[in-house]
Amino acid sequence: MFPESTTGYEECKATADWLLAQVPVRPLVGIVCGSGLGGLADMLKDPLVINYKDIPDFPQSTVHGHAGKLVFGTLKGKACVCMKGRFHLYEGYPVQKTTLPIRVFKLLGVETVILTNAAGGLNQDYEVGDIMVIKDHINMPGLAGNNPLVGPNYDRFGVRFPCMSDAYDRGLQQLAHEVAGDLGYSVFMREGVYLVVGGPSFETIAECRMLRLLGADAVGMSTVHEVIVARHCGMKVLALSLITNQVVADYDSEKKANHEEVLETGELRAKQLEKLVSNIVSRIEH
Repeated sequence: MFPESTTGYEECKATADWLLAQVPVRPLVGIVCGSGLGGLADMLKDPLVINYKDIPDFPQSTVHGHAGKLVFGTLKGKACVCMKGRFHLYEGYPVQKTTLPIRVFKLLGVETVILTNAAGGLNQDYEVGDIMVIKDHINMPGLAGNNPLVGPNYDRFGVRFPCMSDAYDRGLQQLAHEVAGDLGYSVFMREGVYLVVGGPSFETIAECRMLRLLGADAVGMSTVHEVIVARHCGMKVLALSLITNQVVADYDSEKKANHEEVLETGELRAKQLEKLVSNIVSRIEH
């Protein structure tokens, strides 16, 4: 009736147990690095780096700008695990496989997940280099039935019909703005709705106009599926989008979206985003 699962509880536990045998400390915070934002993982003290290819049943990262490494260590004294590279629908993986690491995070002991991504700005008030605290999302693949929770429900992870009206923890959103204020970053901090599409092609002008009408402030090809699984597992979620390009919504425009621009902007703003996240981690209470 169902396709053979490689993301069930026992499979995820086997992967988690293998990782726990390699690392001395159980992480409380899990961080996922978006395109060009892998420097977050380099901030961890006493790092233990494990390549995805060496982890049993782990998918492989195929995108330029995603290193494909799991890094364990401490950040501001907090035990963390950091993904340098994530998985996307457009790589050909089933959505359940792209989110396997989040379930593994849960079984490692993670209580809070911080997700970062590179996104296109739909909101015309946004500028390239802005950081958007995600307050809600629109799941386009999910509305068409491509949801990571499709298939048998694993009760040891969570309930069959998890609530998503509180997907993004409001306390963590407030903390992000407070930390940004303390660092003098408020001028480029935003708060808005992230919309996920399947990719890998960038959106047409007509699609960008439609997505803005739907109420989205930024568009990307990741994060939302991870959020759904994290919330299904009972973990708290904070998600941040680095606006790396303004989407093209004008037929007279000569601009074209490209991945190189995404990586360049990520590099320019990366140090500030790293400082923001590390200071947020230092003030998370468990």
